[in-house]
Amino acid sequence: MITRRILLVSTLLAATSWLASAEFAIRDGDRVVFLGDSITEQRLYTTYIEAYALTRHPAWKLSFRNVGWGGDTSWLRQRAHPDEAKLFAAEDEAQQRMIEDSVGKGLSRDVLPLKPTFVTIKFGMNDHSYQKFRPDIFKAYTRSQSQLQKVLSGAGARVSFLTPQPIEEKRADPDQDVRNQSLRKFSDGLKQVAQERGAGFVDQFDPYMAIMMKERASDPKAFIGGGDAVHPGPAGQTIMAWAVLKGLGATAPVSSASITLPAGGVETHGCKVGKVAVSGGGVSFDRLDESLPFPVDERAEAALKIAPILEDLSRYELGVSGLAAGTYEVLIDGESVLKTDAEALKKGVNLSNNAGPITKQARELLGEVFKKNNSFFHRWRDVQLYSFPGWAQGAETEARRSAELKKLDEEVVAGERKIEGLRKPASHHFEIKRLTP
Repeated sequence: MITRRILLVSTLLAATSWLASAEFAIRDGDRVVFLGDSITEQRLYTTYIEAYALTRHPAWKLSFRNVGWGGDTSWLRQRAHPDEAKLFAAEDEAQQRMIEDSVGKGLSRDVLPLKPTFVTIKFGMNDHSYQKFRPDIFKAYTRSQSQLQKVLSGAGARVSFLTPQPIEEKRADPDQDVRNQSLRKFSDGLKQVAQERGAGFVDQFDPYMAIMMKERASDPKAFIGGGDAVHPGPAGQTIMAWAVLKGLGATAPVSSASITLPAGGVETHGCKVGKVAVSGGGVSFDRLDESLPFPVDERAEAALKIAPILEDLSRYELGVSGLAAGTYEVLIDGESVLKTDAEALKKGVNLSNNAGPITKQARELLGEVFKKNNSFFHRWRDVQLYSFPGWAQGAETEARRSAELKKLDEEVVAGERKIEGLRKPASHHFEIKRLTP
């Protein structure tokens, strides 16, 4: 057991570092679509990923749509409803025809009309049927994932496959759960599909499992995700977003400003600093950043204690050297954000999640992204796809549907316009004041 936990923690460390210098998979001009099951439909990890891209690259033109569907699988059973018993039992050619039909119908209705340029695909949780590994289902799974990539690539979209996260039952050894062992095999098979198809691949299973195992080692009843065993809450989905963003090549630097006293020399990266004034044993200045720190959902702050989320994804740094020993207060626009000592300020502090009005702006953006995504989901699922009974169908009904779709489209556009305004950093006044010697 100890050896297995050491290996899992080693996997966690490797997973958080190996892609640190990779190019970010999301690009300027992308229309991003998140395809998946109920975990995607929750609009949590996907919203966090969206917020990272929007805050880190405020000049990029980006749009995001979530088409997750509870209970769905890689063969898109919730959208095309194939006969699964026949699908799993079918011989190669017959199975391929069934998969092509099912995948084609689902993508044609829910994804291709959005004209995506980049699609993340997260299936596997329902596919493995919550039981020990079944080769017949696995074959349908890998073939379906391959077909998804084929169709999307043919439509001009880049694809990144995401593995499912593990199931989190309250047991000391979640890695020994036969369902998780099955999910691990499905994830390995997905990696092979990605290699064969030339698609992106992100394994969030191992990093999430490593964190679970580390926490269970100190507390067998630890439950890191919130939510339930299959559907993590904000904390768990923040860990998922961290793993996925790392796998997509996301990096940590937001901006940094280092000031050397007593002369007030300045070194910056990703920001501009002006009006530096040294007085009273401290310093003040104005700072304008090129981007905002990654907003962490206030409901998910527990995740920051067990995963290096800010270290890996959001370093908004301030350093001041040459201060006399003592305690100092950092204020931004007059708001106290930190009290610390001269040695910590010399080393540099990460204010990403504690930058007063700057953090508030990023979190306001996150809130607006949630609202926009909820509006689109309502538009797509509750209006566009709503099936009226026969007696209510007709030209008048469809006219009312069209009017409601237009209203909701305008609501989504208005939300995106508000988000666009919140992406732009503003200049802020910083003060570092000496409190005690």
